Amino acid sequence: MSIWTLFTLAIGLSMDAFAVSVCKGLALRQVKLKNCILVGLWFGGFQALMPLFGYFLGIQFKDYITAFDHWIAFILLSLIGISMIKEALEKNEECADPSLAFKDMLVLAIATSIDALAVGITFAFLRVNITAAVSFIGIITFCISMLGVKIGSMFGTKYKSKAELAGGIILILLGLKILFEHLGILL
Repeated sequence: MSIWTLFTLAIGLSMDAFAVSVCKGLALRQVKLKNCILVGLWFGGFQALMPLFGYFLGIQFKDYITAFDHWIAFILLSLIGISMIKEALEKNEECADPSLAFKDMLVLAIATSIDALAVGITFAFLRVNITAAVSFIGIITFCISMLGVKIGSMFGTKYKSKAELAGGIILILLGLKILFEHLGILL
């Protein structure tokens, strides 16, 4: 997987975390750097851990599904992307509460990184340096989440649905790219 593809994937995966971070920034009365770092660490950490778990899970089945692994990657990325697009198009403007408590952040971090678990499973079927991939995804998500908190405090939810929509489209396009490469279709 090229660095550009990995970067694009990391951006797509981080959009859920960005959207929730925007809501956190909106809900917090006064945003401090430590708030931005804390949210970034939660979301970036889980976005790095979940694909690692998915990778080790996927390795267990790699030998059985190598013949159609590209279809699995395409389907998983497309389903995640469609889900993100659906969320973006819903008119639900609910936002998170201002709590940065352990249990609240744990639930949000898991919820926003489930898609990264599925992506980790696809990593098992692709030629990916898993250490570099999860580090890259974690760092990108950390930075984007910190930015999301700040943007939320400044602009509100204006960019929340646009971020989810962009993330969904990116993941679907990456799924198509993987499928086309394995089928020998040039882009």
